[in-house]
Amino acid sequence: MEKPMTESVIVTEHSSGEWVVGQLTLNVEKTLNSLTREMVDIISDQLAHWATNEQVVAVLIDGAGEKAFCAGGDVQALRNSSLETPGGPCDYAEHFFAREYRMNYLLHTYAKPLICWGHGVVMGGGLGILAGCRYRVVSERTRIGMPEITIALFPDVGGSWFLNQMQGHIGRFLALTSSHINAADALFCGLGSHFLSNEQKPALLSRLTEQDWSASGEHNQDLVAALLTDMTPSGALPEAQIEPHLETINAWMSGSDLIEIHERVAAWAGDDTWLSKAQNGLLQGSPLAAAWIFKQLNQSQDAGLREVFESELILGCNIMRHPEFAEGVRALLVDKDRNPVWTYPDLRSVPDDVVEPFFVAPADMPALGLPE
Repeated sequence: MEKPMTESVIVTEHSSGEWVVGQLTLNVEKTLNSLTREMVDIISDQLAHWATNEQVVAVLIDGAGEKAFCAGGDVQALRNSSLETPGGPCDYAEHFFAREYRMNYLLHTYAKPLICWGHGVVMGGGLGILAGCRYRVVSERTRIGMPEITIALFPDVGGSWFLNQMQGHIGRFLALTSSHINAADALFCGLGSHFLSNEQKPALLSRLTEQDWSASGEHNQDLVAALLTDMTPSGALPEAQIEPHLETINAWMSGSDLIEIHERVAAWAGDDTWLSKAQNGLLQGSPLAAAWIFKQLNQSQDAGLREVFESELILGCNIMRHPEFAEGVRALLVDKDRNPVWTYPDLRSVPDDVVEPFFVAPADMPALGLPE
């Protein structure tokens, strides 16, 4: 018998006298806890319920298994939706984005303490959840990335906001190169707030139930902050990658001309393994996606969260209606030949008048519907 869909997210309430600590566990280990539309709805509905329950004082969000918190959205389902109605509207995919972005906005604006346990793979939609929580715990095996350029998508789920908050050109670098970073890097660029070893999660849960909670949200936020600061990691941070390479990152990504940036990265001839992977990420990714990623980040630099999610929904819906995304997913995840046939062979071939319409709201797109 098929398992109920609700088991894809395990909902637990840990009682502590009159108070309750909620826990949401993404529970689809075989897909590295990748998000489906149903999972997004479960998380959103449960958070909304707990927001109005005065007994619930804090929420922990984690992932089942040892490999991943969340590897992102179910891009194969998005691809299927894109292929079913070429040119759109792509009902499943576009409504998935609308619901996911509402969930992300809820996380960013949640009044009660939200703790995300970001162990293992944290990518795409998983990073959107991590970034939306006030307390973002990373571990010795955290591996963060926004690999959307490799499948012709873009760093969404609020990436247009949190990537732009990073110092220098780190955000632009991560978006254009699909580079993976670890816990030390996450702390350095602000994606992580605290470092603990994964074995310490049970201890954190236990200590959360022992806190002197109150009806004051501000008091409870202070309690969680103090608790996480007080816990000593049982293991060592991995070796940093971003900070030692910051000068190169900023040199590669400086300026307002994407073609110049691309040529600068292509001309690099160093022997550093991590930078070489970053170089390949940009050079092998979709040229069209590079163009819309660059434009989206630039035009969102001074945008607030609401504006960011509104613009991301427009871009996401337009991408679903274009064949580039389906081809990127085919090459990486379906046929796995890693040989995508991109619409344009290089950045110089991408016309401006092709990029511009991706930023205009398409007909019959779903409403985002963020609360006022």
